[in-house]
Amino acid sequence: MKIAITGKGGTGKTTLAGVLVHLFKEDGFTVLAVDADPDANLASAIGIPKKLADSIKPISEQRQLIKERTGANPRQFGQLFKINPTVNDIPDEFSLDYHGTKLLVMGAVRKGGEGCACPENVLLKNLLSDIILNRDEVVIVDMEAGIEHLGRATAGSIDKMLIVIEPGSRSIDTAKSIIRLGEDIGLHDFGIVGNKIQNMKQGEWIRNQFESSWILGMIPYLEAIQDADLLRKPLIDMLDTNVKSEFQAIYQALRSKG
Repeated sequence: MKIAITGKGGTGKTTLAGVLVHLFKEDGFTVLAVDADPDANLASAIGIPKKLADSIKPISEQRQLIKERTGANPRQFGQLFKINPTVNDIPDEFSLDYHGTKLLVMGAVRKGGEGCACPENVLLKNLLSDIILNRDEVVIVDMEAGIEHLGRATAGSIDKMLIVIEPGSRSIDTAKSIIRLGEDIGLHDFGIVGNKIQNMKQGEWIRNQFESSWILGMIPYLEAIQDADLLRKPLIDMLDTNVKSEFQAIYQALRSKG
């Protein structure tokens, strides 16, 4: 499966990505976890020790690699560069293997208008596209809010676009914007996960905003999330049976629709 996870900043998409990585791995799948959020925190959510996580150099900062593959120096104006660089070897060569899970940290995908960042953009977007189109393991991508770094061909190969939503109008607005933009490039298989739910009314309010078939689950507000972050432990190891079953239900819903 190829799963992309997005949502407004702070909704808990990285937390969900980290839990799904462990659930797929527990079921015997090989997992490639891709941190495509400039605010890279997926290593912590997976439970990778800080010293090891700090050793990871994001692809966007691999200046020699960018020059080698695109033919252009990063952050310089007025250059010609390859628009289809070779990228298929990068996940195996540059990812961190932690207890059988591969983590690839992409780094910032800079937006248009920052001119000299074009070689980085080309490499990162081609890399993400190649991972989604051609890798044969389970791929879980922790994305920033939005879909700017997805092309039409890439979007068509995503099995599920998960949007994490917390109770609040701004989170709902972001989700609906993501859905609208996603549909414009051919994305139709969305999944909605409510997070930080404190009562049934909040859960029902979120459910009423979207197609019922898109709702995969509602995760309660958890102090364990902060505890897991402080201790740099996988959240799944700190959940009680009832809450873990909520994540398991989301996982099973993904498996049944995959």
